[in-house]
Amino acid sequence: MIVDLGDGAAVALSVATWVAVSFAVGWWATRWPDDRLVTEGPFTRLRGWEAGGAFWQRRLRVQRWKDRLPEAGAFFGGAAKRRLPSRSDEGLEAFRRETVRAERVHWLILATTPVHLLWCRPTVFAGMVLYGVVFNVPFIVVQRANRGRLDRILSRRRRR
Repeated sequence: MIVDLGDGAAVALSVATWVAVSFAVGWWATRWPDDRLVTEGPFTRLRGWEAGGAFWQRRLRVQRWKDRLPEAGAFFGGAAKRRLPSRSDEGLEAFRRETVRAERVHWLILATTPVHLLWCRPTVFAGMVLYGVVFNVPFIVVQRANRGRLDRILSRRRRR
């Protein structure tokens, strides 16, 4: 901790920081060009053990709870991910790009967690880590599960 604010002020500043970072990253992400979302990076690349997203469905039953999460993809002019834009290949590809965008947004928000060390005692910081995980990881999981399903569908269509 560099700045001693007291726990109440530290929590208030952290909440404001989470909100500001979430809005800033969300706004920035809507300006990313589509070609930047076609390929995954080291964090967003699906791993073999995820079995094309099936792991998340089997272990966490993503289909049962994913619709309960808030959807803010269209907040700054981006695309909502509640429904497919279309069942065409182009629509599926567009939706797939949005899953990459959304996952990157949540990874970036989560990556800002260490900034809370500037004003939080270790126990308060632990709470901020927990907050960051609880409010970002479910979204990451849903995007990975959805992208795996989309990849399987698009792969089958390409083989035809």
